[in-house]
Amino acid sequence: MTTGRATIRPERVTRAHVRDVDLPDGFGTLALITLDNDHAAPTTLGPEGLAHLTATLRSVQARATAGELGAVAITGKPGVFAAGADLTQVAGITTRAEALELGRRGHAALRLLSEMGVPTFAFINGIALGGGLEVALNCDYRTVASDVRALGLPETSLGLVPGWGGAYLVPRLVGVEAALTVVLNRPEVKRPYAAREALEVGLVDVLFEPDGFVEESIGWVGQVLGGLAVPRRPLDDAGTWSAAVAAAGARLGAVVHGSRPAPARALDLIAAARTATRDEAFTAEDEALADLIMTDEMRASVYAFSLVSAAKHPTGAPDTNLTRPVTRVGVVGAGLMAAQLAVLFAQRLGVPVVMRDLDSVRVEHGLAAAERIVRRQCADGRLSASAAERALGLVSGTTELGDLTNCDLVIEAITEDLALKQRVFAELESVVAPTTILATNTSALSVTQMAEGLGHPERVVGMHFFNPVAAMPLIEIVATKASTQEALATAFAVAGMLRKTAVLVCDRPGFVVNRLLVLLLGVIVAAVDEGTPVEVADRTLDPLGLPMGPFALLDLVGTAVGHHVLTSLAADLGDRFPQSAGLAALVESDEPLVLPSAGPGLPRAVDPAVQGIFNAARTRISPAATVGLAASAADAAPTGPELLDRVLTALTHEASHMLAEGVVTTPEQIDLCMILGAGWGFHLGGLLPYLDRTGYSERVLGHRFLAPGVADVGRVP
Repeated sequence: MTTGRATIRPERVTRAHVRDVDLPDGFGTLALITLDNDHAAPTTLGPEGLAHLTATLRSVQARATAGELGAVAITGKPGVFAAGADLTQVAGITTRAEALELGRRGHAALRLLSEMGVPTFAFINGIALGGGLEVALNCDYRTVASDVRALGLPETSLGLVPGWGGAYLVPRLVGVEAALTVVLNRPEVKRPYAAREALEVGLVDVLFEPDGFVEESIGWVGQVLGGLAVPRRPLDDAGTWSAAVAAAGARLGAVVHGSRPAPARALDLIAAARTATRDEAFTAEDEALADLIMTDEMRASVYAFSLVSAAKHPTGAPDTNLTRPVTRVGVVGAGLMAAQLAVLFAQRLGVPVVMRDLDSVRVEHGLAAAERIVRRQCADGRLSASAAERALGLVSGTTELGDLTNCDLVIEAITEDLALKQRVFAELESVVAPTTILATNTSALSVTQMAEGLGHPERVVGMHFFNPVAAMPLIEIVATKASTQEALATAFAVAGMLRKTAVLVCDRPGFVVNRLLVLLLGVIVAAVDEGTPVEVADRTLDPLGLPMGPFALLDLVGTAVGHHVLTSLAADLGDRFPQSAGLAALVESDEPLVLPSAGPGLPRAVDPAVQGIFNAARTRISPAATVGLAASAADAAPTGPELLDRVLTALTHEASHMLAEGVVTTPEQIDLCMILGAGWGFHLGGLLPYLDRTGYSERVLGHRFLAPGVADVGRVP
């Protein structure tokens, strides 16, 4: 079926299957409901699935009322409890009335679990996200398998709110402050809860090991029915509730800048949850959901979500049969990036990893950095003590080049210097096997040039990771004209084992992310050179709702790295990549760009000294003599809206150039890279749909990037 915007696939109907189980100790019969869509894809709930669940729960409720049941439990197929509402069906809704009905149907179905007449239990055996977790929240009690890695309410990152009870139930279950993290903060960084984290927060009541999980959960049902006390947190007092909501509101204003409505609507629902009745709260959720389903942001988010979901099968990836086994990994360099890579390879591949650098001091620093990374993961609850010891036991360091001889994959992570990287590859080729894959983590340099002069340039590929390595989900796999299918297939396979999303890119300057991000930064710092105040320039991107401002991003990248990449891109691609005297001066000054954050999750303001450095660079005088200079020059400089227009116009041109050059084969790959590598929000739908939707592509290029059915995914009719 089609909606005039995009093709909507038929619903994969989830059915609720019931079987009776004898409870221990004479507590009667447990009706165990299993959600299953009879498909390899995760279980979701669309209109037909909700209808089937409602009918099943009503039938079970009738049995409970008749005294036939002692308890009711609900679980999922192997590995999946329920992954939420079927977003493709949500995207097909064309009227607010339909949207309102979706919320009402969800509430009508799920609240039966809290009105069953006997205790209800959720056995969370796998992924439980969004509406899937809300199924569990509507039950009286929740067990979870210890290997579950994804529980959460990601709706606000998708332009929605938890609309089937979550906005009301979570703050009353775990407290208002924890609820704000669950509903607002975790979705923003796309970090669901693992099972143990969910237990600590209070989203679940008890944790069991995966083997025998359902049986253990049934046994626990008997204990609860026998009088086992399950602690419940008292409702937060009014003052605590108001203060937490106010603080969250201030943070939203400082971070989201009104760029999308969903977080504010979710905050309103949580604010009201303390005093609202269940009926009042669920009605408010219905109304919020109905409004948000009809927004550009929600529909754009569904496009972005679908893009990321489909990336499990990367465009252009070679046949997996060509993959070479990787049983040992070498990392050239022992700096912070190298240490992050070493830890990731050790943890995810479970193979020995050796870091090599020129002297023992650097090697020891690298090993110490690797240990700090692992210990921090332990302290944060992301890694068990035994897993930490296993990972650290796999990482070693050396100054001997020959210790890389038996590696199947060697990746260099050294300074961005082409001649130095060429020398490293030449040295490596003298000691490794002809079949060893040589990879570079370069962010912008030519992989082809790095491989020049090698006896086997065909085994060289780019594997561009993003910082911080553990958190950033993207790897740009860079193919040269010489790269073999075997080398590329191995790089893609390794990316998959690292749980990263890989995008195949051509060996062109800056690849995708850095080419566009550095251009964006270059346009902004060039405007400061012209006289735009730093504070104005730093707020330029606020209407886009990106995760950080341009100067905080430049600080993360590093001024020296940003200046180097901008200079190299200008040398390769011309003066559309502006050069900045102020940026060059910042590199020389070594001045910090941004101040520490004023609080958790709040943006970092630009250091006031930065303005003086730009002024001095522009006028060739000392910073002390430039008081008031920025204000006098600002009359001729672009304002915030004008500068944003410059940025978006430049990005439109550059994306067009990249597609013409074949940097990627499809426009969607640019969106995927920007979403996963640059934090370009789901609510924008990626870069290109946003440029289409706002008219930039047609105004600048005379045509859209995407076909109308795709480009209009974020445009409500």
